[in-house]
Amino acid sequence: MTIAFDRRALMTAMGGALVAAKAPAMSEAAAASSLIKPPRLRPGDTVGLIEPAGFTNDAFDLDLVKETIAAMGLKPKPAGHLAERYGYLAGKDADRAADVNALYADPDVRAIFAVRGGWGCARILPFLDFQTIRAHPKLLIGFSDITALHLAFAARAGFTTIHGPNASARWPGFSWDAFRAIAFDGATPTLVNPAGREDRLVQRTGRIRTFRSGTASGRLLGGNLTVLAALMGTPWLPDFTGAILFLEDTNEAPYRIDRMLTQLALGGVLGKLAGVVFGQCTGCAAEGPSYGGFTLSEVLQQHLAPLGIPAFQGAQFGHVASQFSLPVGVNAQIDADAGSIRLLEPAVA
Repeated sequence: MTIAFDRRALMTAMGGALVAAKAPAMSEAAAASSLIKPPRLRPGDTVGLIEPAGFTNDAFDLDLVKETIAAMGLKPKPAGHLAERYGYLAGKDADRAADVNALYADPDVRAIFAVRGGWGCARILPFLDFQTIRAHPKLLIGFSDITALHLAFAARAGFTTIHGPNASARWPGFSWDAFRAIAFDGATPTLVNPAGREDRLVQRTGRIRTFRSGTASGRLLGGNLTVLAALMGTPWLPDFTGAILFLEDTNEAPYRIDRMLTQLALGGVLGKLAGVVFGQCTGCAAEGPSYGGFTLSEVLQQHLAPLGIPAFQGAQFGHVASQFSLPVGVNAQIDADAGSIRLLEPAVA
């Protein structure tokens, strides 16, 4: 019985992948003209909780997540398989995908929060019902491994999602204010790192490094570099022509960042862009003395400066407690000298 079930699941996944492969990603012009805006969040709204990747092994932690959502003025609705575990995943692929499909089909649910990242979102892509998802546009909120869903939604669903803290994050005031402005208020802020408050003559926190000066406008696309690189050559990526690519990562040595950016370059992604913002790369410093290899900034300089487009490093998003929320798919303008990201349209209706 177990073998038969797994075989059916595998065939379903393969069939979904073949259908997706036949359906090309929307062009940049088509995506810009047909971008759907999900409804904004309102106090009292019901929102779904999913774990499309890794699992949470302590029920107390899930209680904290529910309390966090309630503190936002929202009502949490856990997905049917939320507390399950399958190896290092939060349930089998088909079950995790079924949770996503069910919450998008649920008329009482207004948005969906990912509880956490980890690994596993790419595994559920062939199981997702994009016809249902596209018919019921709702904000999807999360980051890190959730990048696979953000990019697939940008390519197949056609509506805005939010690269922001997962539901299990700390949600300090900075993160909450940034998210609320976009998801609740429909604001179009200019995102700039907060000023450092260190007791020193010259601040180190919140600084940016400009690789190529200037301003650029385009569709915001991106997320976690490792996840994006792993999706290269698959049918789950949107068209990056004229886009503003934003990237972040964690615990990756500079040579691995180099390897992944090389993959994006060889795959034609970097050459299509209007601008690049590299956010935070937590735990990405080179091991040992810097003379033994390239630093992260040197790797970024080598890849981004030759593109001839505005590019900078250090924006406040990634695997850090306080981070911006970035609406995936909307038009934005970056200023590589000021280190700013200005939204040119709201993410929600």
